[in-house]
Amino acid sequence: MPDGAALIRPTAFVGRIRCLHRHPAPSRKRIFMSSSRPVFRSRWLPYLLVAPQLVITVIFFIWPAGEALWYSLQSVDPFGFSSQFVGLENFVALFHDSYYLDAFWTTIKFSALVTFSGLLVSLFFAALVDYVVRGSRFYQTLMLLPYAVAPAVAAVLWIFLFNPGRGLITHFLGEFGYDWNHAQNSGQAMFLVVFASVWKQISYNFLFFFAALQSIPRSLVEAAAIDGAGPIRRFFRLSLPLIAPVSFFLLVVNLVYAFFDTFPVIDAATAGGPVQATTTLIYKIYREGFTGLDLSASAAQSVVLMFLVIILTVVQFRYVESKVRYQ
Repeated sequence: MPDGAALIRPTAFVGRIRCLHRHPAPSRKRIFMSSSRPVFRSRWLPYLLVAPQLVITVIFFIWPAGEALWYSLQSVDPFGFSSQFVGLENFVALFHDSYYLDAFWTTIKFSALVTFSGLLVSLFFAALVDYVVRGSRFYQTLMLLPYAVAPAVAAVLWIFLFNPGRGLITHFLGEFGYDWNHAQNSGQAMFLVVFASVWKQISYNFLFFFAALQSIPRSLVEAAAIDGAGPIRRFFRLSLPLIAPVSFFLLVVNLVYAFFDTFPVIDAATAGGPVQATTTLIYKIYREGFTGLDLSASAAQSVVLMFLVIILTVVQFRYVESKVRYQ
């Protein structure tokens, strides 16, 4: 090797080292942190973006809840002109009221029937559509139609079908010797409101169940089929455990739906009757506040129902985030 080459190469190497010291390579950790964290030009911009949602939450949720809690501790006259602080007397009177306790147990029974019936029927239809190869789009569209119907309209629709005098279904039942009159029979009235509420909620549950079944890797289904598992066994041993988080989420959502969103169905179909057989907590709150003008009792019942929903929400956020790992 010539002497000139031996002198030039170390010099070039030293120059490269000095260049690296002057301009060090960026750290991978710094690049990752800077790319994953949003940067705003103004420190007030994040607060401005969140402000509309906060305003809506305060006006339509926190403020009414605070007023309900305040009125539940007061004795308010029917027109709201005067009030007197009574502490927890409204709650004590509430849990000594036999009509309220009956409405409480009616709500539990009604919510359980609506929730579990709706989940089972929706899961059954989702499994059938997931198994269908041809025409699945048609069945999906058909299952979504009840979701476009308002709850009160759904109740009126089924009232026409179950009308004791001219209803199509009641005429069919009469051919077999069964007399239908939900205005006088408490069991038939409960069946009507449960049936209408479940029919209205089927589409919502179907969407989530069908999406969950579609997200299961086909390789797992094919491997189970190769091992000799039939469709029913694959569903109970493979599909059902994998969609457990979605099932729990829908369980909480349907309970809240039965507590609140079924009010139009009950009001249009039975008005809480007969003899308060279909009077749930939400409907009793409406009767106490708007018909009986007892604002204090209505507010106390609202607070009790609010705490029930808060408990369900906490349970949902605590357990619904469980992940499924495919192995």
